[in-house]
Amino acid sequence: MAKDECKALLDALSKVTACYRHMVLTIGGTSDSQNLREELKKTRQKAQELAVANRNKLTAALRDKTVSKEDRAEFERLWVLFSTCLEILETDMRRALELGQEFPLNVPKKPLIQTGMSGGTSGVAARAMSVQNMKYEADNNIDVVDLKDLENEINQVGEMMYEMEMKVSVPQWTVEAKQDPGAELKSTISVGASSIGMIEVEESKAFCDISKVLAGIIFTAVLLIAIILAVCVAKLS
Repeated sequence: MAKDECKALLDALSKVTACYRHMVLTIGGTSDSQNLREELKKTRQKAQELAVANRNKLTAALRDKTVSKEDRAEFERLWVLFSTCLEILETDMRRALELGQEFPLNVPKKPLIQTGMSGGTSGVAARAMSVQNMKYEADNNIDVVDLKDLENEINQVGEMMYEMEMKVSVPQWTVEAKQDPGAELKSTISVGASSIGMIEVEESKAFCDISKVLAGIIFTAVLLIAIILAVCVAKLS
């Protein structure tokens, strides 16, 4: 179904966008390198490919007059999520451009940001590209060449967002969410609280069982002492 395909594409775009943001934050830091710049390029290009596929699918679905009212409401919700994801991608691309200009790799005397972050980003990039291992093929001057490409791609994303608004009109304030704000966090907290409650109940049950055993032992000991005393009194009399 078109709805399932749109959800799958949007989920993939969200994951790639999140990976891209993670890597953008390492530009100029101790993890910055030529490999990172290449990873950023491949990841954002993957995100743009998914964005184009999302746009085409959702645009066709929302312009289809035969779509039911319920399905259209779902497509509108996905459209709002997609638009938000695209805005986040554009913002991170602009941030990558600014940081790349501020911290070029071909200027060795330029001090890097001491972010405290360490480690490589190849694992994050591999997850974004859905591959096991990243292959690096870029030239040494990738940071200079890529900044020009990045600037053009930012303009392309901006044009895509403008065309989307012209083709499909879906005001965000008209789309109703399926759950209340923060519902996922609340559900996580409630699950945690219920787990703690279950542990406490189990601990109280165990404590009650031990108390019953001790009470039984004490009662039996008192009963035996009473019998012994009764026998001794009977013999003395």
